[in-house]
Amino acid sequence: MVAAPPTVVEDPTPVDGTPVLPTRVRRPLWRTAVAALGGLALFLAFPEHSLLPLAVVGPAALAVAVRGERLRSGLWLGLVFGLAFLLPLLSWTGIYVGAFPWLALSVYQSLFFAVLGGGLAVVSRSRWWPLWGAAVWVADEAVRSRWILGGFPWGRLGLSQTEGPFLSLAAYGGVPLVSFAIALTGGLLAAAVVALTGARRWTAPHGAGGRDALRGAALALAGVVAVPALGALAWLPLAGPSLTEGGPTSTVAVIQGNVPRAGLDFNAQRRAVLDNHVSTTLELADAVSRGEAAQPDMVIWPENSSDIDPYQNSDAAAAITRAAEAIGAPVLVGAVVEGPGRFISNTGIVWDPVTGPGQTYVKRHPVPLAEYIPARSFFRFFSDKVDLVTRDFTKGTRVGTLEMAGRQIGDVICFEVVYDGLVSDVVDAGAGMIVVQTNNATFGYTDESAQQLAMSRVRAVEYGRTVVVAATSGISAVVAPDGSVARQSELFTSDVFVEDIAQRDQRTVAERLDAWPEYLLTALGLGALLVPAVRRRRRTPAGPDGGGAVPA
Repeated sequence: MVAAPPTVVEDPTPVDGTPVLPTRVRRPLWRTAVAALGGLALFLAFPEHSLLPLAVVGPAALAVAVRGERLRSGLWLGLVFGLAFLLPLLSWTGIYVGAFPWLALSVYQSLFFAVLGGGLAVVSRSRWWPLWGAAVWVADEAVRSRWILGGFPWGRLGLSQTEGPFLSLAAYGGVPLVSFAIALTGGLLAAAVVALTGARRWTAPHGAGGRDALRGAALALAGVVAVPALGALAWLPLAGPSLTEGGPTSTVAVIQGNVPRAGLDFNAQRRAVLDNHVSTTLELADAVSRGEAAQPDMVIWPENSSDIDPYQNSDAAAAITRAAEAIGAPVLVGAVVEGPGRFISNTGIVWDPVTGPGQTYVKRHPVPLAEYIPARSFFRFFSDKVDLVTRDFTKGTRVGTLEMAGRQIGDVICFEVVYDGLVSDVVDAGAGMIVVQTNNATFGYTDESAQQLAMSRVRAVEYGRTVVVAATSGISAVVAPDGSVARQSELFTSDVFVEDIAQRDQRTVAERLDAWPEYLLTALGLGALLVPAVRRRRRTPAGPDGGGAVPA
């Protein structure tokens, strides 16, 4: 234990002996600035900026800001961090509906970061606080991913990594383990900064106290290097960038037909969108007949490629059938289907060139306030944009594993790729590759498409599967099992990919463990929060009645 510095410390010294600045000389504005800069740094780690090392700087800055602070201060600093991170990250949510939904979502999500900041402040006085702080990060992300209305996992630390040493850890513990590793590295970096700063405050920097602080800084910096080094080694047994290794191959065609224009009214041109995908598929069929493209075994269309219900509209059904017959392969169509009852369904339909529509998958997690409006009258009070959703989408009940050309594919629709359980379900059910049908036309030329593609790259590593992304207006892509992008389209263009893709059945450690890494790390974080409270309770002297101390 390091000897106490000569200045009077009004707050208790952390159990690891690192000196804390006296209350009278703390600089709350400085701490607020550090928290804000940390949030901005974390934003820059995400696509399109993709400055990946800044993902470590974000948690490090928040850890430094809350170090030695009380719970109330931690709540404020976490809120500042969250706002600085989420306001730019989620700016695409208000691109066509105005500032209010964007600000409301960003502020609401920032409340979870406020709780995170408070939790980090609580554990910052404990020994091994970088470890406990990393677990608290995972616990906070676990709650944010589930609550309220099914949660909103966008912006988790682990989803910032599209390459590099941390990404490999997705194959061993999913997104939670990647988040934990980033937060731990950031916490260790913060510990080194705190230790070096503390050493400068000792009256005898070359004495025992100074040497202990420098030794602590060196150990923390060793950890900063060791965690990503472990991640780099973890790549060795994992699948590489090949699309064709690891199982029998299927030739897959991805169709991006494009939309007439960006914005909320893209579906006002529903027939034009359908015709775009039909005509692009017919063009591919012509290229196949000329020997300029390989004959696909299956064709993937995106979400909303037919917003006309093909079960009820014979013209739409005939157009899809014409495309399927021309290409001579089943087509996975993204359609809006009437029913059940007053609802509509966001549906993937396997459309066979001979037998027509077959197996279907209905989106299991429609987006609240976008695909359905809970408590419509309440939210209308804040914005009349809720009435743009004239009919609510229903929730599907079955896992999105579909058979196409004798293969099992795992279909998730749009934002479902961000939810751990929905993706793991299709792989557990036997999917040899993962398909993400999406429509990003409502977000224009923003970072949303790139952020969503990054999630597909993490999923590819997590499950050792190729991920095929079919987007109405971009970004469509083919992602190899190591997370690298083999093919990628541009926004608001028409494009076609034809690739041979292995249908893999190998199981990663992450798939075998399922959600247990998140459960265990969450329990570790919650336990770290409870220990200081229990210790304070035990230190409280008993009053005459055997209870707590008698108030003054």
